[in-house]
Amino acid sequence: MSSNRVQTFAISVLGVALLAGAQVAAAKGCLKGAAVGAVAGHVAGHHAVLGAAAGCAVGHHMAKKKQQELQQQQQQQQQPQPQQAQPKRQSGKTVQV
Repeated sequence: MSSNRVQTFAISVLGVALLAGAQVAAAKGCLKGAAVGAVAGHVAGHHAVLGAAAGCAVGHHMAKKKQQELQQQQQQQQQPQPQQAQPKRQSGKTVQV
């Protein structure tokens, strides 16, 4: 691999990382996905930039999906548990329901 291609690859990855770093809160999972996608794209035919862009999109989607699942689990844990039925009293007698 020539040094020109290595420089192009490095600059592409750096550019994607900088763009993703600018929106950290909105781009969770993007950096990891972009890195994996860039490597896969490079190996598949020197399409590192396309791979990084696709990896960023997939990584962001997966992180968002994971965040939603965690929120659902937290909501289920915070809901009050149903209490056992208390015996009702009628005219001095205790009746089980």
